[in-house]
Amino acid sequence: MAVQTSKSCLLLCIILVSIALLILSSQFLSITISQKNFSTTRKQRGAVKNDSTFWEEKGNVTLPPALFNTTYTAKIAESTKTNLVTKLKVDQIKTSMPLNEGEAETAMPVLYKKSFSRSPQWDFEDVYNLDSSPRPMTCAQSLRNSKDESFRKAFLPNIRLYLHKDNINMSEWNRLSHFNNPFGFMEYTYDDVMASVKLIPKPEEPLLLPKPGSGGCVRCAVVGTAGILNGSRMGKEIDSHDYVFRMNGAVINGYEEDVGNKTSVYVHTAHSITSSLYFFKKYGYKSVPNDEGIKYVLIPEGMRDFNWLKGLLRGERISSGAYLNQRPRTYYAGQYNETRFYVLHQDFLRYVKNRFLKSEYLKSSHWAIVRPTNGAFTVFLALHTCDTVTAYGFMTEDYKKYSNYYFERNLKTNVVFYANHDYILEMKTWKKLHDSKILKLYQRTISNAEKETPKPH
Repeated sequence: MAVQTSKSCLLLCIILVSIALLILSSQFLSITISQKNFSTTRKQRGAVKNDSTFWEEKGNVTLPPALFNTTYTAKIAESTKTNLVTKLKVDQIKTSMPLNEGEAETAMPVLYKKSFSRSPQWDFEDVYNLDSSPRPMTCAQSLRNSKDESFRKAFLPNIRLYLHKDNINMSEWNRLSHFNNPFGFMEYTYDDVMASVKLIPKPEEPLLLPKPGSGGCVRCAVVGTAGILNGSRMGKEIDSHDYVFRMNGAVINGYEEDVGNKTSVYVHTAHSITSSLYFFKKYGYKSVPNDEGIKYVLIPEGMRDFNWLKGLLRGERISSGAYLNQRPRTYYAGQYNETRFYVLHQDFLRYVKNRFLKSEYLKSSHWAIVRPTNGAFTVFLALHTCDTVTAYGFMTEDYKKYSNYYFERNLKTNVVFYANHDYILEMKTWKKLHDSKILKLYQRTISNAEKETPKPH
């Protein structure tokens, strides 16, 4: 009897193992077919991947990425396969997104940052949404006429700048869910984010337009908070520009002689607009800039920003998260207007990171927190909406001479380096853009090359 029972158990085990092997084989076949179909579909749709960056030239000029308006299956790049991602998770990624247009779509499985030992690189890492043609360019001095080959290869004049309810769907959600914040929606759930995104109105007009009598040129100043502006007396020059961008703790009252008084565009995150009131109160900071007709631009860096957006756009208290019960509209000094409020698109933020500010820190274990500064995003927003750009109050090669902030008048502080930003890379980028005559960087110390430039007779 015992022998018969043993034989029965052995037979049952063999049957179960056979079924398991059959299931695994079918899954493997499905994944293989999925990858094959993806390769064909991708070629048919004409997506063009461009690996050019501002820092290194790679062969001949390549075409800019195609408009990313359809679903792409997440094919893992070779560099990503070496990361600490389980095979199950990789298989989920490969099979989670439909191949053919018109198929029913569902949100892909949530990806977690802890699954990657360094920044993952997908095969569509450098593919972006493009908007319709940029505004007609009639300014002879426009930076878009730059002869710098590496800049021309990297620069996309019609990169999609703004996120709104009409340019996101499940297909876009799945694509952007492969990137960590602020470059995408990794670790977030569809319902949590979409509750906010579906409230964002489509911008009614471009961020900036040429002023009358400007010859079609949009001339902009971007004002950072670096100590180099302390005693600079650049205020009048800054205010003479058509438009002035500021960000974060833009302390103005009492410092007008050095930093000017005008603000046309204020760029912020939920964190910067709230924390500046506490950090810079002792320097006289009372509110964000609130010029008549000012435009506000939000960088959606995390879930707290989407909670902020929901409260702001509904005119309500925030119902969850870090700013529970706060009323966002009270932070805009009476100048909030839905028609003058913009939210930067994740594609634009990722494009800035990939093509201009790709830090070596992204290869480290703390890759997920590494991103350009708010000031850097503001500079590149200006480069895509203006014809000429002058940057004031940004880090220069002699930064150790100055305090961290221009409003620290009576003490000498050192520049604070945080782990989530590559300040040295940004400093080198501003200098390279300046040397390439793409923007003008305010510097207190003139280089020898500039001193030796012959003056006209």
